[in-house]
This record gives sequence, structure tokens and C-alpha cells, in this order.
Amino acid sequence: MKNIQLDISNIYPFIEKEKIFKNKDEIIHHIQGIENKTGKGNEFLGWNNLPSSINSEDIEDIKNTSDKLRKLANNIIVIGIGGSYLGAKSVIDALAPYFDNNDNKINILYAGHNISEDYLSELLSYIENKSFALVIISKSGTTTEPALAFRLLRNKLEEKYGKDESKDRIIAITDAKKGALRTLADKEGYKTFIIPDNIGGRFSVLTPVGLLPIALAGYDISKLISGALEIEKNTNSKINFENNIAAIYASARYELYKSGKKIEILANFEPKLKYFAEWWKQLFGESEGKEGKGIFPSNVNFTTDLHSLGQYIQEGERNLFETVLSLNKPNKTLSIPSDNDNLDKLNYLAGKRINEVNKMAETGTKLAHIDGSVPNIKIEINQISEYSIGQLIYFFEKACAISGYLINVNPFNQPGVEEYKKNMFALLKKPGFEKESKEILKKL
Repeated sequence: MKNIQLDISNIYPFIEKEKIFKNKDEIIHHIQGIENKTGKGNEFLGWNNLPSSINSEDIEDIKNTSDKLRKLANNIIVIGIGGSYLGAKSVIDALAPYFDNNDNKINILYAGHNISEDYLSELLSYIENKSFALVIISKSGTTTEPALAFRLLRNKLEEKYGKDESKDRIIAITDAKKGALRTLADKEGYKTFIIPDNIGGRFSVLTPVGLLPIALAGYDISKLISGALEIEKNTNSKINFENNIAAIYASARYELYKSGKKIEILANFEPKLKYFAEWWKQLFGESEGKEGKGIFPSNVNFTTDLHSLGQYIQEGERNLFETVLSLNKPNKTLSIPSDNDNLDKLNYLAGKRINEVNKMAETGTKLAHIDGSVPNIKIEINQISEYSIGQLIYFFEKACAISGYLINVNPFNQPGVEEYKKNMFALLKKPGFEKESKEILKKL
């Protein structure tokens, strides 16, 4: 299997190559800190050796549970927010066909990632006459968005199937011992999987949090893990710095950041990777964005966004750099036909594959943006597959951890996420927030 290819040569017009490699000793020190669990947030480093330590019995349990649930329902609703759904959705969307004519396919739906009354109402209407099941993902069971959605959907499920049958249609992924969801699951007898204590939400794709929904969608989680394992082996502290793609990427980002490039745009030329970029945004945004530091992660979908944000990237403020997720070859083949009238003036492309045109658009965009003073990093995968997506997941996780340590923040906490919750609870007059309610009403 072909590994990820990293090309940082197009940042050298902006950052001297020597600066990237002078961080070698510091970065190796940080990688050793990850391995030895001595860095900041070391209680959340379980993801680091996860691909090599996943128990084969646990994988079989996930696969068997998936097979059983797929026989019960055509519509499976994954309830979660942030890392509890983004990772799974990013993988499923990348692997899923754009147009699926299979009437018997399993639909993976999502809830608990917003508080839209219209969304939840329409979801309840959609499943009214359809078979469905629930996968609720929450460590505590009290996070507002998924807890609300689960309450509504569990009521709907029990109305449709009765309480006894509903138990077989609910899977809870939660804490091993404590929390509201654990208490409910034990009381009702739901099948459960554990969210490891030492792995945070945005790093949890390769735990049951991501693996069960991906398996439910019909994809091979063993291949996903194999891809991640390959990168785990090739990004540890024993690998030469020059050959460690996670280390080089982290160092390049760090030097660009110090030079004033405060925004990283993750670009792709394959729409299937759109939600992968959403997961990437959470991974880096929550990990780096604290203490007044961090690169702001953004994303674009090319060539579509070349006709909108492309203008800003080309000629706007020069405070950004671009990382391109590049696909070596698509999974399909399609050539451009000739046309007798040639009114669209495209006969010069006749016989060429669509992908050739797309690759020239990618190359042309890169050259234009470099000319426009936008540094360009290229990350290439061979094809979109479970294996290559697994590679990308671990690559970005490792690079993200290193990046956080380089700017001296804890990459594994997210204290700022709690601020909106405090205000929301105060405004809703949640018990225990009486003092905050009075204070926030004064502000309003």
C-alpha cells in the first residue's frame, strides 16, 4: 500500500528550508514526550498507540454488533456532537458513493449536533414510517445537544417498537463506569461500548466512537486501522526526522505561523473529502486555539470555491497558507467525448480523462497561489479508501499533538468550549445556575 506523500517545497520561497529542520531536536523531544506521556495533557495520550493496541476481540465485537443492528434497521441515527460524530461522518462521507441506487442500503443519519427545532422535527417526520435504530455517543450523557436529541428519538423509538424491542435498537457508547448514560444503559440493558478515559473526543475516530458508525455504514474498519497503524510505525521518535512526515508538517506549520501566517486553509479537489476537512478543523482548532495562540483552521472545496473564496486567497490579506489534500487517482474512469459542433470550444480536451483536467486545475491553482504569495503544502494520498483515510487520520492526529506542544499549549483540553454552555444554562435557568442567571440578565 502506498503511504502518504508530503511535499513542503513550495513553502521554501517564503520560509528557508533550514528553519524547518532546525526544529528537529525539539520535535523529537515532543514526540518522546507523547510516547512517554510526559507532556501537557498526558492523561489523554491513549490515541498515540491505539492502532497497534486495538484488541482483535473488540474489533470483532464491533463488527458483530454492526451486523445485528443492520438487520434490524435501514436507518441508523448516530447521536453525538463534536468528536462524537465528526470523525465517523468524515470517513463515511469520504467512502460513500455520491449517488446510491441501492434501495436496501443502510442510511446513516445524524442528530445531537445542533439544537435546530426544524432539523429535529423533520428527522422525526422522516423516520415516521421507516425502520430505525439509535447509536448514542456521550461520555457523560448530559451534554445538552445529544441528550435532547436522544430523549426525543428514544421516545419515538419506544412508541414505535415498545420498550422491550427498543432495547435491541439502542447502542450506547459512553463511560465505562459513571455518568447519566452509563446509568441508563445499565438500567435498560443496552448494548454498550466504552469511550476510553485517556482519549479525547476529537482523537476518538479509531475507538468505538468512530468505528461502530463506520462499520454500520458498511465499511471495513480493519483496513482503516491498518492504514493508521502504518503511519503510527512511521512517525515515532525512532524514525529519522527527515522521513517523519508528521514532524515535518508540524515544523512547517510552526515556522509559517511564526512568520505571520495565522490562517491555514485545507483545500481539496475531491468533494468527498469535504467533511474530512470539518473533522480536521475541529482537531486543530480545539487543540491549538487557546491562550491567545494557534493557527486558525479553515477549508475550501475546489474547484467550486475557486469561484468564490478563490479571489480572497489570491489577492486578500497575506496572512494565510494553503495545505492541499491531493488525490493521486480517482476510483472511477471517465473520458471527455468529442462534439461535432464544438460550440463550447472543448474539443481540445476530447479523449482526455476528467481527472486530467482536475489535476491541471490543481496544479494551475497551486502556481497561481504561490505567485500570489500563498505558501503551499501538499499532502497526497493514492486513492480514497479505508486504508488511506486511516493513514490521514493518524497523520493529522500526530502532527496536531506536535503542533500544540511547539506553541506550548495543552493540545488535549478545550476549556473555551465550556463558556457558551455556562451562558446557555444561565439563560435557561438550569438548577444550580441561579447566580449566573442573575448576572447574565444584568448584561442583557
